[in-house]
Amino acid sequence: MSATPLSEFNPFDPAILEDPFEWNRRLREEAPVYREPKTGITFVSTYAAVTQVVRDHQTFSNRFGPALASGAGGGSPEVAAELKKGWPPVDTMLTADPPAQRRFRKLVNRAFLPRRVDGLTGRITELSHELIDGFAADGRCELLSQYAGPLPLTVIAEQLGVPREDLPLFRRFSDGFVAQLGQMADAAGQVEAAKLIVEFQHYFAAKLEERQRAPSDDILSDIVNARVEDERPLDTAESLSILQQILVAGNETTANAITEGMWLLITHPEAMAAVRADPALIPNLVEEVLRLATPTQTMWRVATRDTEVEGVAIPEGSVLMVRYAAANRDPAVFEDPERFDPARDNADQHLAFGLGAHFCLGALLARKEMQIAFSTLLERISGWQLAPDAGRLRHRPNVLLRGLEALPLVFDPA
Repeated sequence: MSATPLSEFNPFDPAILEDPFEWNRRLREEAPVYREPKTGITFVSTYAAVTQVVRDHQTFSNRFGPALASGAGGGSPEVAAELKKGWPPVDTMLTADPPAQRRFRKLVNRAFLPRRVDGLTGRITELSHELIDGFAADGRCELLSQYAGPLPLTVIAEQLGVPREDLPLFRRFSDGFVAQLGQMADAAGQVEAAKLIVEFQHYFAAKLEERQRAPSDDILSDIVNARVEDERPLDTAESLSILQQILVAGNETTANAITEGMWLLITHPEAMAAVRADPALIPNLVEEVLRLATPTQTMWRVATRDTEVEGVAIPEGSVLMVRYAAANRDPAVFEDPERFDPARDNADQHLAFGLGAHFCLGALLARKEMQIAFSTLLERISGWQLAPDAGRLRHRPNVLLRGLEALPLVFDPA
């Protein structure tokens, strides 16, 4: 790759999506702010450039929906026909800018306050042990589907106030939203994602009606009772938009981080031994996993005016791809950035949760879930290794999110 000009690469090539790190290094070193000639997208990759962009929501807007609506089949008649069976998309948290974004975010902030998250410690620990009980005696597991996925998905489902027996439905809903957001599904995949999104909408619209009749202590009831600017209630489309973001952000990225974190520990036995010897390292381990794995690898922005970043002109209307994963391995900030070091003293400077107005609402909960997940796995089970029949590990093709398709492991039966 090093001898080939950047202009000859397709940044959305499945091979680059599977292993983006050399591409990210080339961008940082050769063109920290790079306008890709085929797509016109501007890639932003150094820590300094990324932080400049994400801190300035007035110049670099999160209202990127219209700019992407026609991508990867998203504007096809078949997809449009499916989406018309539900509610229209609206800008609330992820795809809105302050002050509107802050108003919507405030409505659900209570569920993610430190006191509320700390109160979940016992339940997350209980779930963690329960999931491990399901495979501990077997000597093998598929970590993503049997542990890393169900743990945060169950937690967020319980916080929303929906029955645990519907978890397989929520997994499907989440997959649909990820496919839509990731822009990599083929035409048939986009239609299937649209069907799942509409199914999600009708499911939760019915749940919101239930909470109007019988409120409870959960996020659904908080949303039903919320008032925008202390006046009007949220309409159904706004409520569904918020729930969609909570569902996906509340499980997908955390599941991917737990899975990647265990793979990092298994492939770095000296780090595994250090954390086992000193469990006090686990909070910092979480930060280092987030830095290296960066589940939300990239995010979109749209320039609202003519501007520049790192001396490079950015015309109004430009679509930018902010590469958090590249910034998290910037040697200007992180010494020996490719090295996995659970004791790294500035690991928490990573940008895995974003920065500024759109800093991840659920960061505290994600950190809590990851800390408990790693603590319980390492406490309960030893001898972790990749299963001999695992084959080549692969990541799901996605422009924004990065996570393993599966992680088959073997261990000493407990």
